[in-house]
Amino acid sequence: MKHLCLLLCTTALPALAGETWDELVPQIWPDRALLDGSQVIAIDAPYRTQNDSRTQVAAMVRAPDGLTLGEVTLVLDENPMPVSAIFTLENPQRSFFFDVTMRVNGPTPLHVVAETTDGRLWMAEGFVKTSGQGACAAPPGTDPAEALASLGRIALEVTDLLPGTAPGPGSASGRLAALADRHRRLDVDIQHPSHSGMQMDQITLLYIPMRYVGDVQIDLDGAGYVGVTGSISLSENPRLGMSVPGSTRSVDVTMTDTDGTVTTAHQDVAGF
Repeated sequence: MKHLCLLLCTTALPALAGETWDELVPQIWPDRALLDGSQVIAIDAPYRTQNDSRTQVAAMVRAPDGLTLGEVTLVLDENPMPVSAIFTLENPQRSFFFDVTMRVNGPTPLHVVAETTDGRLWMAEGFVKTSGQGACAAPPGTDPAEALASLGRIALEVTDLLPGTAPGPGSASGRLAALADRHRRLDVDIQHPSHSGMQMDQITLLYIPMRYVGDVQIDLDGAGYVGVTGSISLSENPRLGMSVPGSTRSVDVTMTDTDGTVTTAHQDVAGF
């Protein structure tokens, strides 16, 4: 999995603003320039999260004219695994939206980097303040035995992503063209404890072994669409939201965790 070495970074002492990012960039994207992505990427993250262990981070990415998106990376600079989620688009898109529930270990800059299929990198940044709970080391929210019993269950939901984009009146071919061009939202809810390896069992006082959602493959209409590389930054029972083409008729999801557990889910999309 790409950038795996960065997913294994350990917690460091607090850094000055920008210092961690300056150290991360040459490790993740060596010898490559990061271009101003303020006109390409719009980040939606809370200024101060109300729940460090389950913080929604979203972004809408639109490729510059004439280009398509190949990969989008979310980095939480000060998290133990800074490279927190990677969306690799097997079918490059002109635009892509994601919305994921994350653990935010402490106040941190966050960066979204989009790679267009011409090899250029576009970057936008934000910042999230936290309550200082140390979410990556916080005790699990569910009983470990109960979590294992339901581990890997996947629920899927497809809804309209943007209001007001339904096809308007006109010919049947025109309505189909409008439907194909618009996007819908796919939500993937995964039952998984997402153990960070930094959490302590409150009874045995032993550290719970690391085990998290490592890979999520999403196929649309029987063909590859996007592969998601996870990390311990994903929240317990993570929800992955993303845009899918409005013409999507069926969704298949395969989740593989770091212990090798594989689960699948299928859904036919209403309206066809």
